[in-house]
Amino acid sequence: ITEAPICIQLGQKLTKGLGVGGDHAQGEKAAEESRDELKEIASGADMVFITCGMGGGTGTGAAPVVAEIAKQSGALTIAVVTRPFTFEGAHRCQVSDEGIAHLLGKVDTLIIIPNDRLLELCDQKTAVDNAFKLADDVLHHGVQAIAEVITVPGLINLDFADVKAVMRDAGPAWMSIGRGSGQNRAVDAAKEALASPLLDVSIDGSKGVLFNVVGGSSLTLFEVNEAAEVIKQAVDPEANIIFGVAHDPSMDKEIKITLIATGFVSKLGLSGVSRDEELSQFF
Repeated sequence: ITEAPICIQLGQKLTKGLGVGGDHAQGEKAAEESRDELKEIASGADMVFITCGMGGGTGTGAAPVVAEIAKQSGALTIAVVTRPFTFEGAHRCQVSDEGIAHLLGKVDTLIIIPNDRLLELCDQKTAVDNAFKLADDVLHHGVQAIAEVITVPGLINLDFADVKAVMRDAGPAWMSIGRGSGQNRAVDAAKEALASPLLDVSIDGSKGVLFNVVGGSSLTLFEVNEAAEVIKQAVDPEANIIFGVAHDPSMDKEIKITLIATGFVSKLGLSGVSRDEELSQFF
């Protein structure tokens, strides 16, 4: 049961309160039926997050419609989506990839989390329902990490303009969180963020980077510089790098780094390639 204060039942007349049976075409029709309600909610929003599991009916079909409405309203539109586990079957994976390609042209930024990568975080005794819950948690933390960059006050603040500078019309993106403790905690946190097992794309060549360092009262400028140097070495030499520093009293022995990167160079080695072509590097 959702705790969201505002809920919309998509396509009430079409679905009569039921789902769409995994049919993404019906999912799109359901969202189109509710277009006016969605436009009303999106009106005036500065930033809209869209999260869904791709490969089914509602997420695959409705997400691009919602994204189009949000972007047309002027909101910075960010999608954080999952690709199905391989064990869910070839058809669902194909539908997912087609849906992701369609969604990519409707949003400013698209972060893709392949569920198969979650297997690296599970052991052989992890139940299926717990694996799917882990996927939901990853989506949650992805949205939370981006939102907190601009909503949590910092010693060096990142504001909405900074986020827009990196994420507006950016296409595919990298989002990860790294943590470190001990003597080399800053470097360790940066390296962990760069080596996220949840993403199957390299940060190499990124032209837009936003990162936020969170630590306790013992956090030093030297440590911030150490982390920044590690990240700087991994991206394009001409990358636009924006950073913030926030204080959290509960993290006196630990450092957390949230990293968002965009502007990846196409494997085709060409400039001005279409978003669909750019997407091919993810699969």
